[in-house]
Amino acid sequence: MPQYLAPGVYVEEVPPLARPIAGVGTSTAGFIGVVANNVTMPLRPGSTTETFTVAPAAEPQLITNWEEFKNSFGDIQAGNKTLALAVYGFFNNGGTRIWVLRVADANALTTPAEELEKFEPIDEIAIVAVPGATSKAQQEAIIDHCEKLRDRVAVLDGTPNPSALTPEAIRGATSGEGASLPTKNSNYAALYFPWIKVFDPVTSTIINQPPSGHVAGVYARVDGERGVFKAPANEVVRGAVDLERKLTKANQEGLNPKGINVIRAFDGNMKIWGARTLGGDDNGEFKYISTRRFFNFLRESIDEGTQFAVFEPNTPALWERIKRNVGDFLLGQWRDGALFGETPAKAFFVKCDAETNPADVRERGQVVTEVGVAIVKPAEFVIFRIQQTTGS
Repeated sequence: MPQYLAPGVYVEEVPPLARPIAGVGTSTAGFIGVVANNVTMPLRPGSTTETFTVAPAAEPQLITNWEEFKNSFGDIQAGNKTLALAVYGFFNNGGTRIWVLRVADANALTTPAEELEKFEPIDEIAIVAVPGATSKAQQEAIIDHCEKLRDRVAVLDGTPNPSALTPEAIRGATSGEGASLPTKNSNYAALYFPWIKVFDPVTSTIINQPPSGHVAGVYARVDGERGVFKAPANEVVRGAVDLERKLTKANQEGLNPKGINVIRAFDGNMKIWGARTLGGDDNGEFKYISTRRFFNFLRESIDEGTQFAVFEPNTPALWERIKRNVGDFLLGQWRDGALFGETPAKAFFVKCDAETNPADVRERGQVVTEVGVAIVKPAEFVIFRIQQTTGS
C-alpha cells in the first residue's frame, strides 16, 4: 500500500480483477519419420546434385513452411519420401506449424516410445502422427504418449491393402500379431483408411501414401476456419488424386461403429467421411474426435488462464474471480457455436463457492471449481422423413 504524505491527486495503475483466458493453440502437429543421414539435392533444375547434412536425429525441429523442411531434411527423395510427402500434405491442407523429428532408419520406429518422449516438453503440440506406422506396437506407443499427456491426439493410418475389410484387419493387426489383436481402443486417437494416392515428383508416378499427414493438415484447416469443435470431416483431402481402395457406403457400415474413419471418393474429390475416435461407439461420450479435441482445448486453456489463482488467499473474493474468468471464457465459446444451448445458462455452468470449498478443503490448501459444458456433437446421420400427402 503506497504512502500519501502530501495533499494532492494521485493516479495509480490497478491490475484488473478479471484476467481474460486466451484459448490455447490446437493445430500444431508433431511428426516422426525416416530421413537418411545424407541426402542429395539438386543445386538448380537440371544441374548436378550435392550431398548435405540434414538436421540432427532425435532432435525435434520446428518447421513453419515447406521450404524450411527442405532446408532441414531435403526435398522429396528416396531417403525421406514418406515423411516428406506427409509434411507437404500437412502444409498443403492448411497446416502452419509442425515439429519434425527424424530417425535415420525404420528400425528405430519399431516401437517409437523413446522418440515420442522428445515431444513431451513441447506443450504446443496438439496432434501427433508417425506416417506409415501401422503395427499394433507402433500405434499403441503413439496412443500411450497422447493418453499420458492428455493434451494431444494421435492421427493413425489404417493397414495398407488389408486382406479383409474388417475393423480388426485395418486396426494395426499384422500377420505376426494376428487379426484378433488389433490396436486398442482410445478416445485420444483417430484412425483413417484407406491410404491415399498422391503424385510422386521423384518417379513422376502416382503412389500410395499414408493419409495421416494430410489429415493432420485438414485438422489445422478446420480449426482455423471453423474452430476445434467442428468435426474434421466432410472435408476434401487436398493433394489426394485417388484412393488405394474405393469403399462404398455398405463397406463403411461395418467400419464406422468401431471408429474406422473412411476416406471416400465423391465426384473426383477424396473426402474424409468419418469423425470418430478409435473404438467409436465403445468410447461413450468421447466417440467423436472433435469432442475429445475440444475438451483438451478447454482443459488446457482453463489451466493456463487461471494460474494467477495459485497462492492467492482462498476467500470468496478469489472464488468470484475464478468464476468470472472461466465464465467469460465459456461465454465466448458459446457465442462461437461450440456449446449447445439456447442461453449460456443452458450451455455451461461454473460453480466455485462455499459448497465446493468447505473448511476441510480450504485447510488442505485447495480451491475447487466445478465446470459443466454441453459440447456440440456432429450431425453424423442426417435423416429426412418424407411422406406423400393428398392434395386439396
